[in-house]
Amino acid sequence: QVQLVESGGGLVQPGGSLRLSCEASGLIFSRYLMRWYRQAPGKERETVAIITSAGSTNYTDSMKGRVTISRDNDKNTVFLQMNKLKPEDTAVYSCNARGPPGSRYLEVWGLGTLVTVSS
Repeated sequence: QVQLVESGGGLVQPGGSLRLSCEASGLIFSRYLMRWYRQAPGKERETVAIITSAGSTNYTDSMKGRVTISRDNDKNTVFLQMNKLKPEDTAVYSCNARGPPGSRYLEVWGLGTLVTVSS
């Protein structure tokens, strides 16, 4: 069964840090481009960070310098390290896997993990 399972969300104070994980199963993880998205209540979904199969990364401007995406292909897991968190970072964070053409599963979504930044 193909799935993405996120973990690591929770309540954190402003200025704090969290490390999110997204573990994939049922797909050839190393071939997939991985994204972290977030969606805050009443707002549109936003791409937070992207990491390609080759390890190239890109970040949304609102979190640049505060977030790092990485992947461990041996563990089929992508990570999102978030630092200096702000209340406006409160959202459900989800991961997404996008496979190359010809993949059995072209796109897979996780259910998300809630991050709440509040004092």
